[in-house]
Amino acid sequence: MFRPLVPLLFVLPALAHAEPTLSGAEFEARMTGKTMTYAEGGQIYGTEQYLPGRKVIWAFNGKECQKGTWYENESAICFVYENDLEPQCWLFFQRADGLKAHFTGDPEGTELSAVDESTRPLSCAGPDLGA
Repeated sequence: MFRPLVPLLFVLPALAHAEPTLSGAEFEARMTGKTMTYAEGGQIYGTEQYLPGRKVIWAFNGKECQKGTWYENESAICFVYENDLEPQCWLFFQRADGLKAHFTGDPEGTELSAVDESTRPLSCAGPDLGA
């Protein structure tokens, strides 16, 4: 089904102005040293550890870890991982009910909610364990 791009051009800027997103400096101060678990629609989506120097380790729920980096691009925080060099950009919001993230590449508005925050390192499964 064809969906025109014009409405999306109005939705993302409106969303960005509806509530303030975390800037790169705010995101770095809020996240460095933390390991965050995110859920989508009540189901665990994945966990990310935020390291100094804007480095990250990400794992989808039950999958192997990927190392990466993040950078600020306008109002978005963009991630690039070793196994996928295509940037994944998100708008992060600190709301009264917790940290939320909207994926900028999804016109349907994928929203993740932070459901756990710790200072413990991310526990990474190795390839072929138990095989």
